[in-house]
Order: sequence, then C-alpha cells, then structure tokens
Amino acid sequence: MTPASVLRIGCAAGFSGDRTDVALPVVQDLIAAGKPSVLIFETLAERTLALAQMARRSDPDAGYEPLLDDMLRPVLALCLQHGIRIVSNFGAANPRGAARAIHALARELGARTPTIAVVEGDDLRGEEHRAMLVQALGERLPREPIVSVNAYIGAQPIADALRAGADIVVCGRVADPSLVLGPAIAHFDWALDDWVRLGRATMVGHLLECGSQVTGGYFADPGYKDVPDLAHTGYPIADIDADGNCTISKPAHTGGCIDARTVKEQLLYELHDPAAYLTPDVVADITLARVQELGKDSVRLTGVTGHPRPPSLKVNVCFEAGWFAEAEISYAGPRAGARALLAARVVRERLGGCAPVRVDLIGVNSIFGDDSNRWLDGADESALSALRASRDVRLRLSWQREDRHEAQRLGREVNALYCCGPAGGGGVRTALRARLGTVSCLVPRDAVHARFTMIDAAAERSEA
Repeated sequence: MTPASVLRIGCAAGFSGDRTDVALPVVQDLIAAGKPSVLIFETLAERTLALAQMARRSDPDAGYEPLLDDMLRPVLALCLQHGIRIVSNFGAANPRGAARAIHALARELGARTPTIAVVEGDDLRGEEHRAMLVQALGERLPREPIVSVNAYIGAQPIADALRAGADIVVCGRVADPSLVLGPAIAHFDWALDDWVRLGRATMVGHLLECGSQVTGGYFADPGYKDVPDLAHTGYPIADIDADGNCTISKPAHTGGCIDARTVKEQLLYELHDPAAYLTPDVVADITLARVQELGKDSVRLTGVTGHPRPPSLKVNVCFEAGWFAEAEISYAGPRAGARALLAARVVRERLGGCAPVRVDLIGVNSIFGDDSNRWLDGADESALSALRASRDVRLRLSWQREDRHEAQRLGREVNALYCCGPAGGGGVRTALRARLGTVSCLVPRDAVHARFTMIDAAAERSEA
C-alpha cells in the first residue's frame, strides 16, 4: 500500500453466523470515500475453530466459515474492481480451502482473479508441539481426544502479505484486533516496535471486531439506551490516521447509532485491565483515552498508548468432553408452576441420581439460577414465589454425560411426561450434541512460526 494520510477500514462481520446483507453498504461507503480501504470479516469465537475441525473430519474440503459465499458474493467483484482489500479470519481450520472457494466465486462472478494469501502457523496439533503443550499445561492437558490447538498469532504475517501484493488475506486463528492492525502496519509502514501506534490501532481493531456492537447492536436497552432502526443496523467504519488515532462512523442511511456511549462500551468489552490489554502485537493502554463526539454517528478516539508486546502467545486447546442433552416441556394455567416442579422431581427420581441434572424454569430462574438446583429443594424462596404465581411455565432440564446413549436418557424421560407426568404438559423439545471442553495456556512466542503463502489460482485448477 502507498502511504497516505488516512486508511479506511470497514467491518462486515463480528462472528461466525453474522448477517450476510451488511457488507454491501460498507463497501459502497468505502468506494464513495475514495480513500485507500480494507474490508474485514471477523468470524472466529473461542470454540469456532474446534467446530470447524469437526466439520473438516466429515469433509476435508470444509472447515472454513460456512457463510463465506453468502458474505462475499455481494461485494467480492466490487472490492476487486475498486482496489478494496479484504482481510478475514474466515479460514478457520482450513484457510487454503477458503482461498479455493474465493477463487471459485471470483470465476463464477466474472471478476478478475484475486491474489490471495493464506496465513498459517496457528495450528499446533502436530506431534512436534506435544512436548511444549505438556510443559505448558501439565496436569491440565486433556486426556480426552483433542480437537483443536491454536495459537493467537498477530498482525505481522497479514502486513507482510499485503506488502507482497495480496488482494485478499485469509487467516485462521489470529487475534481479532490484528485484522485491523495488519493493514495499518502495511499502509503506514510502522515499525513492529512502535508501541504507541500499534496500541492505538489495536484498539481501533477492538472497536471494529464485534461488528454492530459498536453501532448499537449489543448496546440497545429500550427506554434506557434507545437505538434507532435496530433491524437495519449499519456496520462500523474506521478512518485511521498515521498516528493510529481514528474516527468511527457507519454507512449513511443505515440503522443503529455511534456515539460516545457505544464507543466506550465497546472499548471496555472483554477488557480485563484498561492499562494492559494483552495482544500478540502489543500491550494496549486506554487509561488516557479520549472519546469525542464529532457529530451524528461520528466519534473520535485519541490518547491510547501501548507497551512492549508479551513474550508469550495464548493457546486454546479444545477437546471432546462427552455429550450435552437438554429437554423442555411447557405447563400452563392454574397451578402451572406446581406441575412443572413435580415434573422436574419426577425426571430427577427416574434418572436415579446417576448424574447431576440442571433444572431451569425459563423466565423464573434460568439466568440467575445455577447447577446446584437449590431452589428446587426450597432454598430459594424468591424463585419458588415466582413459580407459584406463574400461569405459563417452560421447564428445561439438562445434563452432561460421557456416553451418548446414557445422555439420551434425559430426552426420553421428558418425552414420557406427555402421558406419565403431571397434567397438561406439552411442547416437548429435545436436543443432543457433542460437548467441547477448553483449556488455555501460554507458549513461548518463538515456538510459533506464523507465515503467509500466496495461493495460485491456476495451480488449484490444474490440481482439481
């Protein structure tokens, strides 16, 4: 990228499964502004990679973002035509598969062939990493089959790929803010130890990474924090200057809002220490940050600083952890609460105390309750009082078991309540799914070798 006074970065996804109709307004705004621009998609949560690895077990060509086609189809040709680069972690467990899918989509759309780089090195499942994980986790190393092991790598390979001419950079597990920091490093040619600028751009990435959260999506609370036209919330755009400061906005004629409150909430989101937000690239510090409203849906962030990056990288290890079963049934009318309570006790007795069964009454104690079920034995008078007053109760029971067949017993017992349980039960719904466990650790930075590789579209076609 040629250095310029401003780099404009738009976000079109904040998680896997996000809306697929939001990228086009962002891209149209980027085109109209006429500035050097990048479009990011952030589609990985903590366990998304494990789910992607499980998908790849069934289909070696799968394992990347399932909605990749839906997300990119409306904007890929436009981005290639107007020089808007795309950076995303939708490669998940199969970045090369995602690159092949993007090349195929570009051919289908009649667009020019994009230069695609994949960022790799985050996957640490190989035997060569085993000793390091044993040392890092000790007794916490899972005995159950491991599904995924991924390090949170940083912005450098993204920046290197963009400097090498990539139109699109497809990543697996990079730190979310690095999706923004990488393009900023490449565009402004910042040094990798320019901690102040890196810290500032990292927090820009933090503002963008959750998509519509900063434009009012996760902020809305009717009558207290009202957000206009929430059904059509626009996704955020950041103008980053050469010092790493930014202005946050959104496309015109979209719903939602951006003001000092939405920006401050997102700044603090998942921030364990405002003076030390640890990332692979820098330790960001927002204790002197200043948030200033410039006008409608336009907020300036300045004053962020940064400190030298940590010597270690975070690693998530996901493993098979048995089965999770849940089942629901409804009771309505007079004494509905008493009938639901009786149904819960019947199921627990039928299962013979072989494992803990969690009991929730949705709308009564499903959020503030816990696995102890103290209210069920009369320990929580407020929950019992609400239960007695209710004429519409949805009972939910759940448990976790190592054996699939054993886990299925819960659903069978709740289904049997149709005829064997208290009067008037209905609307039974059951679900069973494999359960994943997660442990995290830190590993030495120099043990993780992040890199990018250009994917040749012609070679892919010849191999196919």
